[in-house]
Amino acid sequence: MCGTCGCGKTTSHDRQGHDHHHHHQHDHAEANRAAARPRQWVELEAAVLAKNDSLAQRNREWLDRRGLTAFNFVSSPGSGKTTLLERLARELARRRQLYVVQGDQATNRDAERVRAAGAKAVQINTGTGCHLDAEMVAGALDELDPPAGSLVAIENVGNLVCPALFDLGEHARVALMSVPEGADKPLKYPYMFRSASLVVLNKLDLLPYVDFDPAEFRAALAAVHPQVECLQLSATRGDGVDALTRWLEARSP
Repeated sequence: MCGTCGCGKTTSHDRQGHDHHHHHQHDHAEANRAAARPRQWVELEAAVLAKNDSLAQRNREWLDRRGLTAFNFVSSPGSGKTTLLERLARELARRRQLYVVQGDQATNRDAERVRAAGAKAVQINTGTGCHLDAEMVAGALDELDPPAGSLVAIENVGNLVCPALFDLGEHARVALMSVPEGADKPLKYPYMFRSASLVVLNKLDLLPYVDFDPAEFRAALAAVHPQVECLQLSATRGDGVDALTRWLEARSP
């Protein structure tokens, strides 16, 4: 089980057997071992994150050598990450190629969608895993082999908890949320929003039809990350997407 999030994912592809046999007699040694487990889990978590951070730095150096900037798009499921990447692929088509590392638990659907919009994409299926890690991204980057001048986007698995812990080698993290999710989302998932380089509020076209208070959202975001920039847009209609393309290109070679 993933020591950092309890998601059921075997971390960094290391698989350990689990004995599910239960015995009615427990001696003092067994009790002592049980008492020691919390410390073991903490040590495991530290080791997992340290290994991942080392691999993430290698990814960043690999990108830097090629003059590339990578953006890690994170959100809960259904916030519109794939729709936004489709829009970005079309908007950027005249200026540069978009290369996408697509993360999902199952299917190739999202990679097919962004390819149809003009992007190059590699799909990573994590199975029971709830986030991408640096090792997975390294393999996808090798396969994509993006040339200098292109823009690299990583669409993480839809989840606002576990992806916040894992550096993938990106240069910036873009946290996406949509108006149907509620204005208090930054308060409920503070670490994700606190670690974001940019926050994007999507689905503005639905604002007249849902109970969403923009002022409450801005206050919630300011409470966890006062300095972060926030862009508002509709990936479906295209409103405000030009501001996002300018933000991405300003941070790309």
